[in-house]
Amino acid sequence: FGCQRLIFSFSLRGKLGRYPPWPGKIVNPPKDLKKPRGKKCFFVKFFGTEDHAWIKVEQLKPYHLHKEEMIKINKGKRFQQAVDAVEEFLRKAKGKDQSAGEEKRKKRVSSVSSDRGSKSPLKRAQDQSPRKRGRPPKDEKDLTIPESSTVKKVMTGTVAGFKWPPSVGEPAVCYQAITKKLKVCEEETGSTSIQAADSTAVNGSITPTDKKIGFLGLGLMGSGIVSNLLKMGHTVTVWNRTAEKCDLFIQEGARLGRTPAEVVSTCDITFACVSDPKAAKDLVLGPSGVLQGIRPGKCYVDMSTVDADTVTELAQVIVSRGGRFLEAPVSGNQQLSNDGMLVILAAGDRGLYEDCSSCFQAMGKTSFFLGEVGNAAKMMLIVNMVQGSFMATIAEGLTLAQVTGQSQQTLLDILNQGQLASIFLDQKCQNILQGNFKPDFYLKYIQKDLRLAIALGDSVNHPTPMAAAANEVYKRAKALDQSDNDMSAVYRAYIH
Repeated sequence: FGCQRLIFSFSLRGKLGRYPPWPGKIVNPPKDLKKPRGKKCFFVKFFGTEDHAWIKVEQLKPYHLHKEEMIKINKGKRFQQAVDAVEEFLRKAKGKDQSAGEEKRKKRVSSVSSDRGSKSPLKRAQDQSPRKRGRPPKDEKDLTIPESSTVKKVMTGTVAGFKWPPSVGEPAVCYQAITKKLKVCEEETGSTSIQAADSTAVNGSITPTDKKIGFLGLGLMGSGIVSNLLKMGHTVTVWNRTAEKCDLFIQEGARLGRTPAEVVSTCDITFACVSDPKAAKDLVLGPSGVLQGIRPGKCYVDMSTVDADTVTELAQVIVSRGGRFLEAPVSGNQQLSNDGMLVILAAGDRGLYEDCSSCFQAMGKTSFFLGEVGNAAKMMLIVNMVQGSFMATIAEGLTLAQVTGQSQQTLLDILNQGQLASIFLDQKCQNILQGNFKPDFYLKYIQKDLRLAIALGDSVNHPTPMAAAANEVYKRAKALDQSDNDMSAVYRAYIH
């Protein structure tokens, strides 16, 4: 039954560390997903996550032969949940297999009985010849592993200390991460329905740091980040100004901190993600703030999007108490945060950046280290300046199409077929066409980022006329009470 496709995957080292062995199952890839060229690979679904990847044959090991060994090595809660999922799959598969076997046995008895009375020995022999058996079902054929790999049907990738000598003539392993997460729902029939959502391929299979993690701020971005940290097995203590927001994460296994100072004092690395420069300063310098919990060796990572002067001031006070500081604002939105697909821009303590590797891998698809404190803040403001200006231009184009008698949907279709085609363009246009402005990135925050980007330009005497024009449109939208809607609600500034 299904155990023939079960494996441990020993994957290669990724950008942010080595992936641990992880249980998976060989499945058919989506029809529109091309197989990597060259060496032999199989498409693997990983238990306990919604991730898939092409894995080389050499990186696959049979589940049952290596189960006990892998459980001893991997103590994480996430890994144990994945193993539990495998065992549940096996129990169900075994039950189905026994039922199917009994049915086949009855049919065989009935068939033999019938053959004896109606067919000659020669005819019976012809019916049982290989040519009469027909081809195996396509699904089974596609998932067949070479004979030399029969014991490798429950697999993992290559990890030091667990090398599996390849058989003679066996193809080398080929690993290619898939940059789309495939959410797979396997129904009782065994069929597979696939929905695509942006994510990295195997970010579920990471080794969480043994350091205690703190997180301050559970807004649109912080909530998704904390959820992914917990899913990947990190020990997390949370705090939020509105305490009720912590309840869901306590249920998921997080610990509750009563104040920012308490979180910092009890954790090794504390992350914070708040709304603006004032909130970032109050969090650190205010009553029972971060600074009161800092002592030599404590680490603080500010993920808020603020100006370089603010982050530099915060770095100085943290370091003055013997702490270590890293700024790490993130590019993305609520959906990307939930999917663990944020882009992280970091600057400051390089050693701390490396200590955060498993955390960054859990929350994002990639990270950049940009040097000294202040550089990440500047880069983040520039990125959001471009994004905010583009959003205002999209809204301007759609309203111009409307007032000149052109179809807004046709405009979107045309844009989606051209060089500007992107997920961002399509999603924000759909928001506007459907009148759905549920926040994925608050309008008030993109306006704040535009304001700070313009100030950054002023500080170096660099003109930012496009950003300045977009900023005025967002200010108009705020005056129309759109602050707490999605940034795409800037559209309403053009129709009022």
